[in-house]
Amino acid sequence: MKVPFFRPDLREDEVNEVADTLRSGWLTTGPKVKRFEERFAQMVGAKFAVALNSCTAGLHLALEALGVEAGDVVLVPTHTFAATAEVVRYMGAHPLLIDCDVDTCNMDLQDASAKIQALRSGELSVPIPKDAPVVGIMPVHVGGYMMAIDAIAEFADEHNLWIVEDGAHAFPAAWRKDDSSEWIRCGANTARVSCYSFYANKTITTGEGGMAVTDDEEVAERMRLMSLHGLSKDAWKRFSGGGSWDYQIVAPGYKYNLTDIAAAIGLHQLARAEEMRQAREKVALRFLDMLADVSQLTLPLNSNDRIHSWHLFPIRLNLEELSVDRGQFIDELRDLGIGTSVHWRPLHLHPYYKDSIGWQAQDCPKANSLWPRLISLPIFSLMTEDEINYVASSVKALCVRLTR
Repeated sequence: MKVPFFRPDLREDEVNEVADTLRSGWLTTGPKVKRFEERFAQMVGAKFAVALNSCTAGLHLALEALGVEAGDVVLVPTHTFAATAEVVRYMGAHPLLIDCDVDTCNMDLQDASAKIQALRSGELSVPIPKDAPVVGIMPVHVGGYMMAIDAIAEFADEHNLWIVEDGAHAFPAAWRKDDSSEWIRCGANTARVSCYSFYANKTITTGEGGMAVTDDEEVAERMRLMSLHGLSKDAWKRFSGGGSWDYQIVAPGYKYNLTDIAAAIGLHQLARAEEMRQAREKVALRFLDMLADVSQLTLPLNSNDRIHSWHLFPIRLNLEELSVDRGQFIDELRDLGIGTSVHWRPLHLHPYYKDSIGWQAQDCPKANSLWPRLISLPIFSLMTEDEINYVASSVKALCVRLTR
């Protein structure tokens, strides 16, 4: 049997909506993008949404709208994809890389406090001026397991930081405090701006695409303006069938807008978002059950104070109990026809951050210890019972065969 790492869940509704868009003659940003924005904002509980061509674009525009300047410092987890930190570099600012929590892989706020203190005392290994302004924090909800929103908010208030939330994995995800009945969705005023990814393998997809949400109208308008070459607000009327031929550039913007073709897919994906999340959750619960007694593995957390989006199912190899390393284990799974991935090599271990900026391996020891052990197993809403059983039984059998 062959099981891919991911298989997109697309139905005839998406196909027909795309065909309708093509026949309409309105292919770029237009009425379907507007409808997608409105429905997405309503679903997450935000006032404003800006549809974009990637989550990276959303993060970049958020920092620009919040006025990040060259020389500023922004707290970023080292355990994340390149985009979270690279947008900080786009602004000429310094990403202050923070170690991860060993149980969740999310940002460790204790290490964040320690890193700020090290910066201020001049003891940080990276050459960032000790008086550089620390202006913001960018938490990432790894795999769709949300960080504690109250802890992030308290930390941000204590250090006078804005929050830009990298929710690339976290739709539809939610958190609640102390088993409260009130669920707080990622994006429901959980940050100044929350950004999401609709890449092909995400929990909903538009092929390529993203969304940024905020309750701040001024920030939303600035992001919208900068997402299309800095065109004035009046010029945007051209993209809804009104307005004149004339336009004005009011800022040196970017080309980050989403198309109606992509939004046509997104509208129907959005309508089925919770259905697909529950299908992923079913896969995750089966994996958790079938692999619970495998001592060679540590499984991802699942707790009753989170609605987990289950974008990823990352297992950790207990290498001291195995006769192979992570690369060999992946090769064995590949030979069995099972697709995998790894999320992620910590940023401080990449050449750019090591060689060009000066981060050292010892700066984030928890991420170092996790990196050689991580493997993401296939998890997607169209995964069949046979595929679930095959993946779990194959992993279990490999652990037995490759034990020390």
